[in-house]
Amino acid sequence: MKTFTNLIAGTAGALVLNIIHEVARKCIKQAPHMNEVGEEALVKSIKFIGGEPPKGYTLYTSTLVGDFIGNALYYSAVGKGEPKSIWLRGIGLGITAGIGAVTLPDKLGLNDGPVNRSPVTQLLTVAWYTLGGVVTSGVAQALQRKIR
Repeated sequence: MKTFTNLIAGTAGALVLNIIHEVARKCIKQAPHMNEVGEEALVKSIKFIGGEPPKGYTLYTSTLVGDFIGNALYYSAVGKGEPKSIWLRGIGLGITAGIGAVTLPDKLGLNDGPVNRSPVTQLLTVAWYTLGGVVTSGVAQALQRKIR
């Protein structure tokens, strides 16, 4: 698949993932709060290089935009390789991202509470990243069919 098509598919998966995270954290008590992990990572990164991190809504928006771009680029890898394996790649990318979101914050010196409050929170994290991968695969496959 072409790079542009991969990016469109990855953007679709990232959009679904971010919408789920944002809506669920406001409606589901045990939902993961990836925004909190992202905000902490952004603040620590900017302070590490000697900068002044944003606060409040600017911090939230900056983190959301960065998260969206990162997820879109990550999910865009679903279009690389054989078209017949696109669904396995999407599921694999999603599961891998979800497991990483649960296990890496603590190893990176970040508060992992927002994604590890309970087994349900952990499961929802992995499930939503996996859904992002599945959406990416579906969009990628649809775009492949249109291009042919």
